[in-house]
Amino acid sequence: MHKILGPLLFITLLAFSTHAFAHTALMSCFDEGDDTITCEGGFSDGSSAAGIEFLVKQNDEVILKTRLNEFSEVNFEKPEGDYQAVFNAGEGHVVTVDGKNIF
Repeated sequence: MHKILGPLLFITLLAFSTHAFAHTALMSCFDEGDDTITCEGGFSDGSSAAGIEFLVKQNDEVILKTRLNEFSEVNFEKPEGDYQAVFNAGEGHVVTVDGKNIF
Protein backbone atom coordinates (compact mmCIF):
# COMPACT_ATOMS: atom_id res chain seq x y z
CA MET A 1 0.00 0.00 0.00
CA HIS A 2 2.77 2.46 0.92
CA LYS A 3 4.62 1.69 -2.33
CA ILE A 4 1.62 2.93 -4.34
CA LEU A 5 0.78 5.88 -2.08
CA GLY A 6 4.14 7.66 -2.58
CA PRO A 7 4.05 7.76 -6.40
CA LEU A 8 0.34 8.53 -6.39
CA LEU A 9 0.89 11.49 -4.06
CA PHE A 10 3.78 12.73 -6.23
CA ILE A 11 1.67 12.56 -9.43
CA THR A 12 -1.22 14.37 -7.72
CA LEU A 13 1.03 17.17 -6.45
CA LEU A 14 2.67 17.48 -9.86
CA ALA A 15 -0.70 17.78 -11.58
CA PHE A 16 -1.84 20.55 -9.25
CA SER A 17 1.49 22.41 -9.33
CA THR A 18 0.83 23.58 -12.90
CA HIS A 19 -2.09 25.62 -11.57
CA ALA A 20 0.27 27.44 -9.22
CA PHE A 21 2.23 28.74 -12.21
CA ALA A 22 -0.81 29.61 -14.35
CA HIS A 23 -1.64 33.23 -14.96
CA THR A 24 -4.70 34.98 -16.27
CA ALA A 25 -4.61 37.86 -18.73
CA LEU A 26 -6.17 41.07 -17.39
CA MET A 27 -6.99 44.41 -19.01
CA SER A 28 -8.56 47.62 -17.80
CA CYS A 29 -9.53 50.52 -20.07
CA PHE A 30 -10.68 54.02 -19.28
CA ASP A 31 -11.75 57.15 -21.13
CA GLU A 32 -9.27 59.98 -20.65
CA GLY A 33 -11.98 62.59 -21.35
CA ASP A 34 -10.02 64.05 -24.29
CA ASP A 35 -11.29 61.66 -27.00
CA THR A 36 -8.60 59.11 -26.17
CA ILE A 37 -8.75 55.76 -24.41
CA THR A 38 -6.02 54.22 -22.27
CA CYS A 39 -5.84 50.47 -21.70
CA GLU A 40 -3.53 48.71 -19.25
CA GLY A 41 -2.76 45.01 -19.59
CA GLY A 42 -1.14 42.51 -17.31
CA PHE A 43 -1.28 39.07 -15.81
CA SER A 44 -2.69 37.83 -12.53
CA ASP A 45 0.76 36.68 -11.41
CA GLY A 46 2.14 40.22 -11.79
CA SER A 47 3.99 39.52 -15.05
CA SER A 48 4.54 42.46 -17.37
CA ALA A 49 2.49 42.72 -20.54
CA ALA A 50 4.98 45.00 -22.30
CA GLY A 51 5.17 44.13 -25.97
CA ILE A 52 1.91 42.16 -26.03
CA GLU A 53 -0.29 42.67 -29.10
CA PHE A 54 -3.19 45.10 -28.73
CA LEU A 55 -5.99 45.58 -31.26
CA VAL A 56 -8.94 47.87 -31.71
CA LYS A 57 -11.74 46.28 -33.74
CA GLN A 58 -14.77 47.85 -35.29
CA ASN A 59 -17.36 45.85 -37.25
CA ASP A 60 -15.07 42.79 -36.99
CA GLU A 61 -12.25 44.69 -38.74
CA VAL A 62 -8.95 45.60 -37.11
CA ILE A 63 -8.64 49.39 -37.20
CA LEU A 64 -5.56 49.57 -34.95
CA LYS A 65 -2.83 47.00 -34.35
CA THR A 66 -0.05 47.88 -31.95
CA ARG A 67 1.76 46.59 -28.85
CA LEU A 68 1.59 47.61 -25.21
CA ASN A 69 4.43 49.95 -24.21
CA GLU A 70 7.07 49.37 -21.54
CA PHE A 71 4.47 50.27 -18.89
CA SER A 72 2.01 47.67 -20.30
CA GLU A 73 -0.24 50.48 -21.55
CA VAL A 74 -1.58 51.80 -24.82
CA ASN A 75 -3.37 55.07 -25.60
CA PHE A 76 -5.46 55.52 -28.74
CA GLU A 77 -8.02 57.87 -30.25
CA LYS A 78 -11.56 56.88 -29.34
CA PRO A 79 -13.30 55.54 -32.46
CA GLU A 80 -16.75 56.79 -33.44
CA GLY A 81 -19.46 54.18 -32.86
CA ASP A 82 -19.11 50.67 -31.47
CA TYR A 83 -15.65 49.14 -31.03
CA GLN A 84 -13.73 46.58 -28.99
CA ALA A 85 -10.31 46.81 -27.35
CA VAL A 86 -8.46 43.47 -27.50
CA PHE A 87 -5.48 42.37 -25.41
CA ASN A 88 -4.07 39.41 -27.35
CA ALA A 89 -1.47 37.43 -25.42
CA GLY A 90 -2.18 34.23 -27.35
CA GLU A 91 -4.64 31.38 -27.18
CA GLY A 92 -6.42 31.29 -23.85
CA HIS A 93 -5.05 34.73 -22.97
CA VAL A 94 -7.26 37.12 -24.93
CA VAL A 95 -9.24 39.83 -23.18
CA THR A 96 -11.82 41.90 -25.05
CA VAL A 97 -13.43 45.03 -23.62
CA ASP A 98 -16.43 46.46 -25.43
CA GLY A 99 -16.22 50.21 -25.97
CA LYS A 100 -19.66 50.56 -24.36
CA ASN A 101 -18.05 49.47 -21.08
CA ILE A 102 -15.22 52.01 -21.13
CA PHE A 103 -15.91 55.05 -18.95
